[in-house]
Amino acid sequence: MRIPRIHVATPLPPGELLQLPEQAGEHLVRVLRLETGHPLILFNGDGHEVDARLATVARRAVTAELLARRECSRESPLSLTLAQSIARGEKMDWILQKATELGVARIVPVVTERTEVRLDEDRAGKRLAHWQQVVASACEQCGRTELPEIATPQKLMHWCASLGAADTAARFALLPDADVGLREIGPLNQGALLLIGPEGGLSEQDIAIARNAGFRGLRLGPRILRTETAGLAALAALQAVAGDFT
Repeated sequence: MRIPRIHVATPLPPGELLQLPEQAGEHLVRVLRLETGHPLILFNGDGHEVDARLATVARRAVTAELLARRECSRESPLSLTLAQSIARGEKMDWILQKATELGVARIVPVVTERTEVRLDEDRAGKRLAHWQQVVASACEQCGRTELPEIATPQKLMHWCASLGAADTAARFALLPDADVGLREIGPLNQGALLLIGPEGGLSEQDIAIARNAGFRGLRLGPRILRTETAGLAALAALQAVAGDFT
């Protein structure tokens, strides 16, 4: 029997009755056609899962009875940050979804010289809220109990300037002509930061900014990868080398 996993942004004390978010409740009742008593798994991003069951099913309110809380971490031991040049529409959603499934810890949407998407403050806020929902849905599907952090969209130079010496994670910019391959990257005991360019690639100015911030070029074979492929391939490769894909 399939047990739905639902993310809710609220405390989940066992023994309480919780009204589920409207969208989640509608999906359970109208799409999945579940009835009262059906088991659920709820999580709020704190590393725990809560066993629950459908308590009431009404047109305007679907509630769940919270039963038992248990620790259930499925996070990678390798802390990975993906700095992704903002891609258009569904491409960005795809990147966020799959990066979450691959175990990324943090995602930083960056604006580079060739980034085609431009967001003013209002649009940036709306996109950030949408991206957070994409990540939450991906966690529901893949079993994660902690949501990756999504930073506010920012210019590449501002993000690089914010990286202090205390952040000792290895820093890589994915470049097709880089001299360093996966076998030469060395240990990743402090995790890694991955910088991925836009559809047109990182410009010379972007590369200079990254190198001044301590980023090394990293290549993944002889082929040029699309922006929606590059970061995901690099995340999977690093998880295989030093994460939990072993």
